[in-house]
Amino acid sequence: MHEMIGNYILELIRRSTPRRTAWNLEKIREDRDVNWNYIDGCMLTALNAMTEITGDDRYAAFVEEVADSFVQEDGTIDTFRPEKHALDDYNEGRILFPMYERTEKEKYKKAAETLHSSLMEQPRTEEGNFWHKEIYPDQVWLDGTYMALPFLAMYENTFGKGEIRDIMEQLRTVRKRMRDPETGLYYHGYDASRKAFWADPETGLSRNFWLRAMGWYALALADLAEIIPKGMEEREELARTLRELMESIARYADPETGMYWQVVDQAGREGNYPETSGSAMIACAMLKGARLGLLEERFREQGKKTFEGITRNHLVVRDGMIELDNICLVAGLGPDSNRRRDGSYEYYISEPVVSNDAKGAAPFVLCYTEIRRISGE
Repeated sequence: MHEMIGNYILELIRRSTPRRTAWNLEKIREDRDVNWNYIDGCMLTALNAMTEITGDDRYAAFVEEVADSFVQEDGTIDTFRPEKHALDDYNEGRILFPMYERTEKEKYKKAAETLHSSLMEQPRTEEGNFWHKEIYPDQVWLDGTYMALPFLAMYENTFGKGEIRDIMEQLRTVRKRMRDPETGLYYHGYDASRKAFWADPETGLSRNFWLRAMGWYALALADLAEIIPKGMEEREELARTLRELMESIARYADPETGMYWQVVDQAGREGNYPETSGSAMIACAMLKGARLGLLEERFREQGKKTFEGITRNHLVVRDGMIELDNICLVAGLGPDSNRRRDGSYEYYISEPVVSNDAKGAAPFVLCYTEIRRISGE
């Protein structure tokens, strides 16, 4: 398995350039160069983890190549558009901290400051949560917890004052507004204004439990618990929320594969399927939470089972190439000009299913590194 996964990642790198990455299927389908974006950010974070766990600098070398392609000497970031107020654009900023530590190049610190200053200008709901994007006013998506909050925590730890009150208040609101008390699952989106066409007029919530949304949220909780120093009360609060979420979602795992369904609570319904990206995210959160001592040993075993289920069923050799299958390409809510994205069951199962997209490949690789960390290999 080790050799196969290592070869899989190195082959993806070999087929990539900083502006044409083999794992950004959205841009490949559009036949466009990549910009500063969250999809590549996911994979670059995984590549850094691969260097940490294997000692092979080929992974981190590509991260540096990408970073140097975008980050200018004055700290500006090519193609980053702050006026979009898009939380997605902060995820790639995570690479700046290990790059600064690794190279001591001042431009990476300046770039982190550029992103941080922009994030502090992000519009917010009345309760203080970041809007997901300028085009989604007053909307909070689970995705955004992963895209922005770990970056903010890393910045505070490295260059700021270690202030995490803002992060915790936003997470408390997410739990208060978006968690279903009956199942313990979380809805994909919440519109504080109750104006979005997809939002319930009373609760502001979207209609279904989309797997990858909860995957983003679970990873955000696990990553923040690793970033925030031990001994802080907030870290234990994160651990409680993570435990609660993992207890709830574990009940919906497929008994045979350990994977989770695209629409989490509707296993076996026509069109629903065990989806790779969200399954890998949940598994990674379980594995990391157990490694950090925040989750019980049974979650480590459950995470391993899910990873093995993905590997056995969806890591395949096709035409001489290793590929990771069954990845939902993208899903969202709106905007008003795209009412197909309405949060319905029919919508979530209608989105394209692809191979090798970083939204699946990156958490799969991160699962692999967590298993390596646990085993000490």
